[in-house]
Amino acid sequence: MLRGRIGTGFSPEPHRYQLYVAADDCPSCLGLTAAFAGLGLRDTVALTVLPPGSDPAGHEGLRRAYEAAGHDHDGALTVPALCDGWSGRVVSNHAPGILEDLRRLSAHPAFHRAP
Repeated sequence: MLRGRIGTGFSPEPHRYQLYVAADDCPSCLGLTAAFAGLGLRDTVALTVLPPGSDPAGHEGLRRAYEAAGHDHDGALTVPALCDGWSGRVVSNHAPGILEDLRRLSAHPAFHRAP
């Protein structure tokens, strides 16, 4: 399991992060998708929803992010996954940590749209 955190090696910058979730019955993905919708991050964090029944390994961007995180990675490509667009690697695939990071980003001034 990858458990990096925004604020610890990953700075809170708009348009830096991408969240991958599955559009199936994955409870963690469903919860994160609902939280994402309510946190107002749609304009500053990319969201990729993998089609129902798809294999996360088949998604090129997600596969490359896991490969880039290889030194800490055990081989399985799982979602949810929060990825860093600057380094190209997975920050975390630990749903509770991702949720906390999304909450922190939503409270960060840089992630609020100008009126």
